[in-house]
Amino acid sequence: MGNIGNLNRAYKPHSSPNTVGSGSSPTANRIHLDLPTSNGEPSPMLRRAAGRIPNIGIVGAGVAGLRCAEVLLKHGAKVTIFEGRNRVGGRFCQGTVGDHLVDLGPNWIHGTDNNPMLDLAKETNTITMNWDGRQSVVDALGKYLSDKEAAENTEIVWSIIEQAMKHSDAESATIEPQKSLYDFFEEAVQKLFVDEKEVDAKKKRQTILKMSEMWGSFVGSDIQKQSLKFLWLEECIDGENLFVAGTYKKVLEKIAQPAEEAGIRYNTTVKKLISKQIDEGRDPSVAVEYEDAEGTRREMFDDVVMTAPLGWLKTNLDAFEPALPKRLQEGIAAIGYGHLDKVYITFPTAFWNLSDAPSTTPASRPSAAASTLTNVPATTAPVRQLGAADSPVNPSHYAGFTSFVAPTYATATNPQHWSQEAMNLAALPGSTAHPTLLFYTHGATSQHIADLVSRYPDAEEQKRALIAWFEPYFSRLPNYDAKKEEHNPSHVLATLWANDELAGYGSYANFQVGLERGNEDVEVMRLGVPERGIWLAGEHTAPFVALGTVTGAWWSGDNVANRIVRVWGLGDTS
Repeated sequence: MGNIGNLNRAYKPHSSPNTVGSGSSPTANRIHLDLPTSNGEPSPMLRRAAGRIPNIGIVGAGVAGLRCAEVLLKHGAKVTIFEGRNRVGGRFCQGTVGDHLVDLGPNWIHGTDNNPMLDLAKETNTITMNWDGRQSVVDALGKYLSDKEAAENTEIVWSIIEQAMKHSDAESATIEPQKSLYDFFEEAVQKLFVDEKEVDAKKKRQTILKMSEMWGSFVGSDIQKQSLKFLWLEECIDGENLFVAGTYKKVLEKIAQPAEEAGIRYNTTVKKLISKQIDEGRDPSVAVEYEDAEGTRREMFDDVVMTAPLGWLKTNLDAFEPALPKRLQEGIAAIGYGHLDKVYITFPTAFWNLSDAPSTTPASRPSAAASTLTNVPATTAPVRQLGAADSPVNPSHYAGFTSFVAPTYATATNPQHWSQEAMNLAALPGSTAHPTLLFYTHGATSQHIADLVSRYPDAEEQKRALIAWFEPYFSRLPNYDAKKEEHNPSHVLATLWANDELAGYGSYANFQVGLERGNEDVEVMRLGVPERGIWLAGEHTAPFVALGTVTGAWWSGDNVANRIVRVWGLGDTS
């Protein structure tokens, strides 16, 4: 999707992630993150003793922790990183499906205006791309909608989301907390197709409502759970949404290099952070209690940056001694945590990508008018690059996305008729293309897939179970013939973050119905408890334009590091 209007830009920081909105309304003034005095200097209550090198602990070697470490190291701080896994990256990592390298976490660069991820991609010669906006839609009976109807319906869905985003921005203070984005859709579709026969209009409205469920692949939860009041927090950085065709591997290596050179303690699980309040004449101190191969130990630090995911914080509040302030606990509890996962299925050949496949002509692209739709942090599926003229996708290839809407034909494996969405990785440019379908899953589907895999200890059994579950969808693709060996999956890879303790049994912050102070909840997490030497970072503490994105994680680590640099007087942070 192309550039959008300036919705929410008055209060959402772009290139200045060290400032945040404050107060109960979207248009409130911004404040410095380290509670400055009137002249912009750090508050005396946060000023540390000058003239000595601080000893900083960082929990987690994900993007936030790695960026935080890099900034602190550049300013001369002593840094120790504790990482529970045997690798860097957290969810920002890669795996292989067959011989093909794929991203297990983020696939996208969400917005290209002043985005450090785009800068890093260019610096590392990482291949990115625009999609051309074509989408195939398979209806509840397993039949393809026409190219024209699929494009028109897609445009209607995004138009309603744009209307909802504007409404959320303008009326957030008066919208009832229990009202969902789906409620807005239900009201909006009643105004559509009014000149048609009621039986036909009702069917078309129902199709739009079913297609709206794809929103779950953006935020990890059902559209019925998406807060309308705080939908404005889902808007993202201006610009395009680029798919990282070459994977984020080289970007991760670049981000991780400074921290790896300084040393990371792998396979080390932090159990408790025991902090002492700052008082007159004494800096705060934090004891980190952790487990590694040598058992349970403690180590003292001046400050500690906790970068564990929001889901981990929700279930481990007892790791903080004394307990975190009540308002911070409320913020952690209030913000939702999604279930976004992926299943990669690769084949011997991309049988669906042949030139005689449906929905492959340039005429099937949605109109350029849709390019004004609101940009959102598509943590899995993208905001469609509608009408993208510079897309490298060969127009003779099958469409980049296929939505399987409320599949009643999959009752044996999917009795709830959860909608599914697949991405065509055979349409990637040049050497990055491979015969793989990427299925994005969310909410109940993600949890079901995680449970399904857990039933089978054997890898081959897991593979068979996953193939059986997804067969109703890939078998609908053009040219499929179950009798042909080259049309049957050769390898399957599921991310399974819903089963991952260190990931907090899920992925990505979101904003669900019932939320009353969403922006303030984010801000209180972003602030942390610096007077006790406890700082929080991660995508859930990002500037509003980058919540739920890898850019947000990077910015949050950068923010905290620069705040620590200022309170220790370690020098210029520009």
